Order: sequence, then structure tokens, then C-alpha cells
Amino acid sequence: MYDYMKWFVLILFTVFGLQSRAEHLREPSVKIAVLKYGGGGDWYANPTSLINLATFCNRQLGTNIDPNYGVVDVGSAELFNYAFVHMTGHGNVVFSNAEAENLRKYLISGGFLHIDDNYGMDPYVRVAMKKVFPELNFVELPFQHPIYHQKFRFENGLPKIHKHDDKPPQGFGLFWEGRLICFYSYETDLGDGWEDPEVHNDPEEVRQKALKMGANIIQFVFTQ
Repeated sequence: MYDYMKWFVLILFTVFGLQSRAEHLREPSVKIAVLKYGGGGDWYANPTSLINLATFCNRQLGTNIDPNYGVVDVGSAELFNYAFVHMTGHGNVVFSNAEAENLRKYLISGGFLHIDDNYGMDPYVRVAMKKVFPELNFVELPFQHPIYHQKFRFENGLPKIHKHDDKPPQGFGLFWEGRLICFYSYETDLGDGWEDPEVHNDPEEVRQKALKMGANIIQFVFTQ
């Protein structure tokens, strides 16, 4: 009887040990963040966006992204802990000289910035990014660019999520030595589409388009 119980306990420890190890191996290993900036713009807009995008990517792409995203200041050394940083808002964006230099180093060294105009930040973010890269200009990406052709295909580029000024959506990029280091989604508002359904009451079809495009950006960043 003693030997039987001993083996039974051993099996239990083995099973639960393997289960615990498996759960440990599936702990979120990739951290993404929202960029906190000065100037009065609402960098904190769309608080549920990255949670839902991470969950969608983990399910659809098999990624292992932590839905509990970070918040990182432009000038912080913590910026270098994130391979993907998301920036959004409706208004003013101001980078100090030190912040601009820190963001520049981050992007040149392998980081990636996704800027999503939540409506109204376009004239400010362009000035701010010019301070980061005086020698670079945003260029519109052609519809054939790989970012539109990852797991999900967008033959006509960015999907239109919110009306805003009723202009066609555009995707712009900054390139450093041939590498796309910053993707700027304009006149679409992907982040609003990523939010919880009850926030904007977007049709599910529209939300799915936004999430799929977001997944394409994530997949492109981690495989380019």
C-alpha cells in the first residue's frame, strides 16, 4: 500500500510539475507599450485598444504578447525594453531635445513606433517627428507594401474605421537605411476600432478590419 501511494504521489507531482512548466512557458514574453508624451495631447486615449489587439494577435497569430501593456515616457531609458510602441491622441505633441534624441536612438537601434491619429494630432505629430528625424520625410506606403499583406490582406491599403474628415485613409512611413521604423496611420483611427465594442459601437465587421490591420502591423514588426 505504501509503495502504491508513493508512486501515486510521484505521478501527481510529475503531472502538476509538467503543467506548471507548460504554464510558465506560456507566460507572456513580449511587452508592448503606449508612448507618453508632453504638450497636452491625450496620449492616454483608447485605454482598451492594446489589450484587445494583443489578445487578438495571440489568438490569430500565435504570438505571446502581454495584454497588460506598459506606459513609457518618450525620454525614458525604459523605452528600449519594448520592441513595439503605440502612440495616439487628438491634439498637441511636444518632444524636448532630449526626448527627441532618445526616441531617435530607440528607433535606429531596432525599435518600432506606430502612430495612430485619433483625429486632430496630424499637424503636431509631423512637427514632433521632424525634430526626431530632420533628414527624413513621411512617405506614403504603396498598397503593395508587405505591411498590408501579412496574414490578412488589404489590397487597398488601410481600412476606413471612422469618418473624421471623410478623407481616404493613408499609411505613411519613416525609413532608416531601408527599414521601416515608424508607421503612421492617418484618417482611419485603427485604435478606436480596437477598443471594446461598447466604447464606439462600431459594427463588428469594422472592428474586425481594424484588428486584422493591427495584427498585420504587429506581424510585420516582429518578422521584418
